[in-house]
Amino acid sequence: MRRKTNETDIEINYSTELFVDTGDLVLNHLLKTLFYYMEKNVIIKAKFDLSHHLWEDMGITIGQFLRNEVEGKNIKRFGTAILPMDDALIVVSVDISRSYANIDINIKDTEKGFELGNFKELVLGLSRYLQSTIHIKQINGENAHHIIEASFKALGSALKTALEVSDKHESTNKVYKL
Repeated sequence: MRRKTNETDIEINYSTELFVDTGDLVLNHLLKTLFYYMEKNVIIKAKFDLSHHLWEDMGITIGQFLRNEVEGKNIKRFGTAILPMDDALIVVSVDISRSYANIDINIKDTEKGFELGNFKELVLGLSRYLQSTIHIKQINGENAHHIIEASFKALGSALKTALEVSDKHESTNKVYKL
């Protein structure tokens, strides 16, 4: 899948290995974490003008990529994860049904690269284009790196469960083409 705009050029494809090169070292790390916890091997390559555009368009592209994967399939639909990382404790719950995002995170320190605004833009784009409800709740934590990374780990884990093929009746959880 490819998304090319005036600000970004992003490509995501399945692979036998997990490889990410966005030009943003923090985003590379976090996307590797996300897909690792989703247990999906992909190659992601990106070019961009401003990091804000990269993060926002990355959420959109990942949302489209995952939506294409589950289109017309009977999936579990729901996934929840509670994940600790040092001082941080994060809860993420996902419903693959309609777009809504609630991000309840409070970052007090400002570790370079772990910016709440960029994180929120990525999650909002993901939610809109995957057509999923995503709740992210910080229970504890002060370190921005731990909070954001734990959020990506928990989001990956919750998405893994929600996107799994289900053996329930088709009409219950099938993702329909719009």
